[in-house]
Amino acid sequence: MEPNDTPDQNTPCPGVTRRSFLADTGMGFTGLVLGSMLFRDGIAQAAPTKPGKPAAPKPKAAAEGGTHFPAKAKSVIWIFLCGGVSHVESFDVKPELNKYAGKSIADTPYKDVLDPKKVEANIIGGNPTHGGRKVIMPLQTGYKAYGQSGLVVGDWFKNIGECADDLAVVRSLWTIHNDHGAQLTFQTGRHPREGGYPTLGSWVSYGLGTLNENLPEYVVLGEPTGDCCGGAWTFGGGYLGPQYSGVRLALDPKAPLPYITPAGGTVTRDEQESSFSLLGRLNRLSGIDYPDDQQLRARIKAYELAFLMQSAVPETLQFEKESVETRKLYGLDQPATRAFGEQCLAARRMAERGVRFIQVFHGGGGGGSWDAHSDIKNNHTQLAAQVDLPIAGLLKDLKQRGMLKDTLVVWGTEFGRTPGAEGTGRDHHPQGFCAWMAGGGVKGGVTHGATDELGFHAVENRHYVTDLHATTLHLLGLDSHKLEIPGRKRLEMDHGKPITEIIA
Repeated sequence: MEPNDTPDQNTPCPGVTRRSFLADTGMGFTGLVLGSMLFRDGIAQAAPTKPGKPAAPKPKAAAEGGTHFPAKAKSVIWIFLCGGVSHVESFDVKPELNKYAGKSIADTPYKDVLDPKKVEANIIGGNPTHGGRKVIMPLQTGYKAYGQSGLVVGDWFKNIGECADDLAVVRSLWTIHNDHGAQLTFQTGRHPREGGYPTLGSWVSYGLGTLNENLPEYVVLGEPTGDCCGGAWTFGGGYLGPQYSGVRLALDPKAPLPYITPAGGTVTRDEQESSFSLLGRLNRLSGIDYPDDQQLRARIKAYELAFLMQSAVPETLQFEKESVETRKLYGLDQPATRAFGEQCLAARRMAERGVRFIQVFHGGGGGGSWDAHSDIKNNHTQLAAQVDLPIAGLLKDLKQRGMLKDTLVVWGTEFGRTPGAEGTGRDHHPQGFCAWMAGGGVKGGVTHGATDELGFHAVENRHYVTDLHATTLHLLGLDSHKLEIPGRKRLEMDHGKPITEIIA
């Protein structure tokens, strides 16, 4: 059959077009985990060809290679601690918990926080076993004020406290789920029962495109959320398509991904390049048999970027090129901090090389390591010792390199922990918790919003988690309302509103 021949559908055996053959065999590539790679038409092509049908209509910003309005940030480092960090002992310290320790909340001046109309006001389909912890637990760590701003920070995060004047702490967050599915909500804004929706990282990837065609636009470091609580959805592209999902990388320059091993043995680099080029051309032949198969498109394009990543990714992960002082800044010289320090250093090196969105997980798997239902003092002491120094090192390193001005760092967790005790621990607490931002156009040394004196409810300038999303997009020069996909109407809550009070 000639290349442009069309099979006669009336014959017993119409034959197989090259496109059909490629598509059908492509279905077997699933085991290579290529469906989650970030490849879009016109980017990282193996050969210059006419682009195929896009997975979704391009927003104006991406189509023109620009933004909706001037951007303050170029990249985002999104740090997420899985399990629920105690807000009342980190960045929203509540001394009143020491004053009324051991008393029932009902026996304090703040008994109105237990009003049933307030307690479950925001929770949709909540787990009834969580909540109702009424006997106040004292603070399990000390605290002090830092910097010219006087930001009060718990001793578990004393190194981050040294960066107080670069932080904008939002102390009035709330979310709609009181179990660990809220880890998914923090990334998508949607209730976990609704399933997989585009994450913030995928919207950034979709809206802005790439700054470096040799690296993914959206990278995932660390152990993500467990399958119980979102799994791959917490870094997925949802209805935007798999080409906008996050790419998981291992911090091993010799094997960061199983499918970017350089050519070797009987295959030369030129032969491998020719193979990828052929795939690129076949992928865009007219007469496509599966025009709407986003999974197939993502798998085929994965080979193209994988080839380009063969040298770019290992080079990015060569920490030995950093100075001794820099490696020490991140805690690479200490066993407790080395693993997470490498993630933070990798995040800086990726932002430096143009990766748009770097999602850094700590304590992932299952419900999350920070889920301190018992012995919270030991749990948070050990875990904070792993992340506090590296995160502070990241902030200091970005600042001394002049990168903090256009790199946005966000620190968060799915919810806080209860003011009341659960034995020796604290329970899940979605009614009020905190997060912070730094760099990338954010004011430093400020706090915004507040919870009540016990840290129970967000009571002042309350913000749903998508307001963090809206703020991030705004700082990147994107208007989320202009990222709408035809046929996918988003709620106003999905968009959120930028927290203008913390924007410089």
